[in-house]
Amino acid sequence: MGCAAKPDESQFVAWQSTHYVLSQCFSELVVSRPTARAWPVIFEYELPRERGRRPDVIILTAETILVLEFKDFAAPLRSHLDQVTAYCRDIRYYHSESHTCAVSPLLVLTKYAGISLVQDNVEVASANSLSETLNRLVPTNSDDPVDVGKWLSGDYDPLPSLITAARLIFAHESLPQIRRARSAGIPDALAQLHAIADRAEQNRECHLALITGVPGAGKTLVGLQFVYSKHGEEQSSGKKAVFLSGNGPLVKVLQHVLKSSVFVQDVHGFLKQYGGDKSARPLEHIWVYDEAQRAWDSTRVQGMRGHPASEPEDFLRIGERMPAWAMMVGLIGQGQEIHVGEEAGLQQWNDAIAAMKRPWVVHCPDTVSHFFKSAASVVRNDKLNLTASLRSHLAEDVQDWVMQLLDGKIEEAADLAEKVNSQGFNMYVTRSIDTARGYVQQRYHNADEKRYGFLASSKARNLAAHGVQNGFMFTRRLREGRWFNDGPESRFSCCALHDVATEFQCQGLELDFPIVCWGDDLLWSGTGWASRRSTRSTAKDPHRLRLNSYRVLLSRGRDGFFVFVPDDEVMDATFSVLCSAGLRHQQPSELTMFETSLSAEAASKPL
Repeated sequence: MGCAAKPDESQFVAWQSTHYVLSQCFSELVVSRPTARAWPVIFEYELPRERGRRPDVIILTAETILVLEFKDFAAPLRSHLDQVTAYCRDIRYYHSESHTCAVSPLLVLTKYAGISLVQDNVEVASANSLSETLNRLVPTNSDDPVDVGKWLSGDYDPLPSLITAARLIFAHESLPQIRRARSAGIPDALAQLHAIADRAEQNRECHLALITGVPGAGKTLVGLQFVYSKHGEEQSSGKKAVFLSGNGPLVKVLQHVLKSSVFVQDVHGFLKQYGGDKSARPLEHIWVYDEAQRAWDSTRVQGMRGHPASEPEDFLRIGERMPAWAMMVGLIGQGQEIHVGEEAGLQQWNDAIAAMKRPWVVHCPDTVSHFFKSAASVVRNDKLNLTASLRSHLAEDVQDWVMQLLDGKIEEAADLAEKVNSQGFNMYVTRSIDTARGYVQQRYHNADEKRYGFLASSKARNLAAHGVQNGFMFTRRLREGRWFNDGPESRFSCCALHDVATEFQCQGLELDFPIVCWGDDLLWSGTGWASRRSTRSTAKDPHRLRLNSYRVLLSRGRDGFFVFVPDDEVMDATFSVLCSAGLRHQQPSELTMFETSLSAEAASKPL
């Protein structure tokens, strides 16, 4: 299949080596198993919609699909095993012609001289043992003819990242028909929002609709789709909508990828123009507010904008000034409050309703309906609750693992970690940043669409000594749009492993494999988590904000994550408890010459 970029000489050498090994293998195999002559062999199959991800070889049989990855090594690396396992996971899950087949990973090491072995459910073979391995892995009842053309033309519907999904929506392209998106209830939630908008307009009413869900469940995607669909309607209907967020980096990244500031805007600029005692009214009748539970309280608004009203009050008063009708949509996350002034949560939306002159109808899932005692009426609707994380592929227990860890329930977290890892979501911990760096560079080598990078808490003070520049003077220069969107060849890309994003810059966004750098601002005390006291903090509960910051950092990954814990004595207990919670420890000894050279090259560039 096609390549994402022109192959270099080393790629041609690798292809020649692969072809030679397979030719020798099948020459031996067909002697004892003549039917193997009919097995279709696919070289360099590029996974559709995922530029650069190409399993080296796929062998099709009637009931078994073998995915082969060739490496010029004498021993398997962790990144090799995870790479070929991820290929199998995605082909099995997203390829329409592979759902009913067994999809098995096979790592072929051309410098390995031993017999075949199984490591972490991956068959590892040498060039000499490949023939015997194929014969053993493919049952004799799988030798029936296979329609290779049908397989190649099968639908492949991968899970898009938020950035990719936004690009598809606003380019008038349909999103993949993701089964998990349907099971999570995204189409149903969109249908409910359209019905609420119709009712608000027809009855000339004010409505507040709340979408809840776990991190990564698609709340932001629902909001973007809803806003875009309203822009596609007749202008005379007055249904134009806008997506608003107080998350500045998210706004910058979406505006960068969409090349537009019409659909996605900064909430603070919006409220500065229309809030407070302003009489101006926006053109849009529908406002979608991302992370609405993080709306500023009155104290924060007074300090920043000079009038004593919370952001929910500002929004609802704007709604009351609108001609005929208004609809406010709040996208509600869990445990995402990380800024001072965001701690009042949903209660302040009820308080705002109580201060209004016009009646407001609230639509929300039953789990949050008890907040809204001041509403004219509350319509309980569980179709507005998104229940499954889309971000983490098959690992639906990742969010629960993060919760158990940060709640200090270490044994429960360890039990969940075993299940999470078995689902194909990889969670590692290391005390060597080069180990984490080498892993992601090796695993995603030539995978242009994959994203990995350094994440760190903004309050950690000990990371700079280890090359992680998470201080304000460094992170304030981060160009979020380019960091998340640029290709790996760009100096400004996250994949350059140069700049560091904090919890404020990555919230609401995602990477395929973040390297979470754990700092001294949240340490394990032996019985629970402790955060550093700050006499200057005005937060009502600074420890909760620290926990939420790490909740954000640990919830960004799509394929998994690496946690880097500095090799300092003060960090020893934290490292130990992360291992006890189920993170698999990767040591520097697992680095190879290839990984070391990549790490050295990246490390030579100052962070």
